[in-house]
Amino acid sequence: MSILKKRIKLRGSKGEIEEEVLFDTGASYSCIKKGLAEKIANLELLPEPMEFLTAEGGRKIVGHNRISINFYINGDRFSDEFIVLEELSENVIIGVATLQKWRMKLDFENEEIIYDKRVTRLQII
Repeated sequence: MSILKKRIKLRGSKGEIEEEVLFDTGASYSCIKKGLAEKIANLELLPEPMEFLTAEGGRKIVGHNRISINFYINGDRFSDEFIVLEELSENVIIGVATLQKWRMKLDFENEEIIYDKRVTRLQII
């Protein structure tokens, strides 16, 4: 598991906020605390609850909702769904599914997120 913290902008259907985000290669999904999620987006009920094990002693937490939001790194826009959790150790965690989707790599030496700017271009195929 490798982690990196960055302050980035998050934008949802109800507004936007700048927040310190944890990029975590040990997290399967991207997640957001419920209180923050409710401020920036409308919650959508998951088709079925999702159960997660935490890194803190293997405690289980359950998500019942998700939100779709855009997030910005160096002015470049990305988007994904975030599972809404009440008992999250950080306000926002960007996990492996999002990192892989956008082909992001974590540069720990320079504390940067590396990605190919071509993936941020919108294309219709």
